[in-house]
Amino acid sequence: MTNQWRHLPAPARPIAAAVDAAVTAARAHDIEALATAVDELAAQDRAQASLILGTTVRLLLEATHQDGLDGDDVREVLEQCVRTSAQWHPEVDPHVVLILLAGSLGVHDDEEPPPKPDAQALHSALLIAHLLGPRPLPEFLTLALGEIEHTQLND
Repeated sequence: MTNQWRHLPAPARPIAAAVDAAVTAARAHDIEALATAVDELAAQDRAQASLILGTTVRLLLEATHQDGLDGDDVREVLEQCVRTSAQWHPEVDPHVVLILLAGSLGVHDDEEPPPKPDAQALHSALLIAHLLGPRPLPEFLTLALGEIEHTQLND
C-alpha cells in the first residue's frame, strides 16, 4: 500500500488502495494488473467495499451530470461503459454494470442478488475508470470516504 491513503481510517486504507490499483489498471487497459487488483479488491470486507464503490460511482455520476440524471443518461453511461470496456476486456457484463449503476443511485431490486465479489470489483473498476475520464481518482475516493464518514457520524 502506498502512503497516499495513510490519512484514511485503518479499515478504509486497503480498500482505497485496491480500488486505486484496479481503476489504474482499467484505465491502462492492463488485463493482468486488473485481474490482480480485482482479486485484492474482492477479498476486502464486502459491505465496506460496496459502500465505498457505490458512493464513488454516485459522486462521479453527479459530477458528470450536474444538471441531473435521468433514465436516458443512465442508459448512455451503461452503453458507453460496456462498449468501451468490451473493446479490451471480453468479460464485461452489461447486467452487472446496470446493477452497480442502480445500486449507486439507490434504485436496485431487493430481489436481485448482488454480483459476486469478483464481478463487483471488476465492473466497479471499469465503471469508475469510464466515469472518471481524465479526472484523478484520489479526489473522488476521498470525497466518497468523507461523505461516508459524515453520514456515519450523524446517524
